[in-house]
Amino acid sequence: MVVVDSETATVLRVKGLLEFRCQLDSTDEQLVRNVISRTFETLRSQVKSESCVLAVSDSPVIIWPNKDAYATPEEITPSTLCEDMHQWIQADEQESSGKKSSKKKSKKSSVASVINLRLMTEVTKPGPLSAPILTKTVLKSHFVSVTLPLDCVVCTGRSDTIKDACEQLIEALTHQLCEMEKVTLQNMKGMTLLVPEPVHFLLPEPKGLVTVVYPVGVPDSQLVAQRKELHQQFELPDDRPYFRRANAYHFPNEPYKDGYLRNPHLALTHPTLDNGKVYLVQGIYSYHHYMQDRVDDNGWGCAYRSLQTICSWFQQQGYVELPVPTHKEIQQALVDVGDKQASFVGSRQWIGSIEVQAVLSHLLGLTSKILFVSQGAELASKGRELANHFLTEGTPVMIGGGVLAHTILGVAWSETTGQIRYLILDPHYTGAEDLQVITDKGWCGWKGPDFWDQTAYYNLCLPQRPKVI
Repeated sequence: MVVVDSETATVLRVKGLLEFRCQLDSTDEQLVRNVISRTFETLRSQVKSESCVLAVSDSPVIIWPNKDAYATPEEITPSTLCEDMHQWIQADEQESSGKKSSKKKSKKSSVASVINLRLMTEVTKPGPLSAPILTKTVLKSHFVSVTLPLDCVVCTGRSDTIKDACEQLIEALTHQLCEMEKVTLQNMKGMTLLVPEPVHFLLPEPKGLVTVVYPVGVPDSQLVAQRKELHQQFELPDDRPYFRRANAYHFPNEPYKDGYLRNPHLALTHPTLDNGKVYLVQGIYSYHHYMQDRVDDNGWGCAYRSLQTICSWFQQQGYVELPVPTHKEIQQALVDVGDKQASFVGSRQWIGSIEVQAVLSHLLGLTSKILFVSQGAELASKGRELANHFLTEGTPVMIGGGVLAHTILGVAWSETTGQIRYLILDPHYTGAEDLQVITDKGWCGWKGPDFWDQTAYYNLCLPQRPKVI
């Protein structure tokens, strides 16, 4: 979600493709650079021209931002408030009949809604028709044609009108084309150009959404210098990634393609303890549980699923680029490090916290701390250790005891009274990816100290963040 302050009502996101075309008749580097810069200037002029059109997605609304924000339907004027455009956007279940939507955005919401717009160009002009003229010229030259994927975001206030928003959007599009020009010139290799690509990142408050242009095809490992500059520019700590591609902000209207639920705990209400504080996992993870991926691991795969959830966290925070390991890959890793015999691969044998630590080290190069308690009753006294972990590391914790494994996503803990609640993500769930069922039935929920087997011993695997950007 896009979390905003009380002054922000609506986030406008405009996407579109612009064709970058130029003819390079010289091999002189400076002349080539001049041609590229002139072509970008032409595109900036195109965005600022009266032929530039913004079409609001899932609605009949079309706006000409450089014609004093003229719009259709005629009920929409330049002085119309941006947030009032929501009533023209069709809800999913409605047909595109051109009628106003009865579903309006709640003005009391602390979450900004997103209005999507398409950048278009008006190719016809009013006036008499003229006969086409065809000419043919034979030349030998180097012609460059690249499609530029523009993607701009602006935050509008509650009092901002459509005219205000148009000015912000045109300024943002123009600025993005300038950034694309810089990236293109910086990454030129002879006559070969790399496509510049905008990526959005949601930074810690109060910085909010930031857009960075990266060259397509250049891996994150070769963009360390750029990321260091960005960390300095936005005064961010230099011990964790914020600007890797995996950190890209996921807009709420874009479903994840892999089918896994993300951060189901956000749907829960925090418990209230006397003088208590809540300490939670930081960032995004996927919920992995029994019976996913066409693997029937019911009764033996809970620790594997908890490990997969942890791996998904490191992947989605940008620490690793490897996909989440399968059961067989986890088993093979334990064979490779000498922990298991070759026959272990393909078996239905359990693993525990120590094995999770070994796999994280072998496959992802991560270190983990192991916290041992001789009986479940002792877990109630581990509030300080767990609170400190979520405050400093913020990674999901795997806990194994008896024949069960779970994932701890946070604690609510009172330093004065010692009261504690655990935020548990249960890998034993076998149903569909239904958030309401998962939260209502407690598969992701807050549990008291009596949740643990009071007499069983437990090992907790606490993964540590690498200090990288």
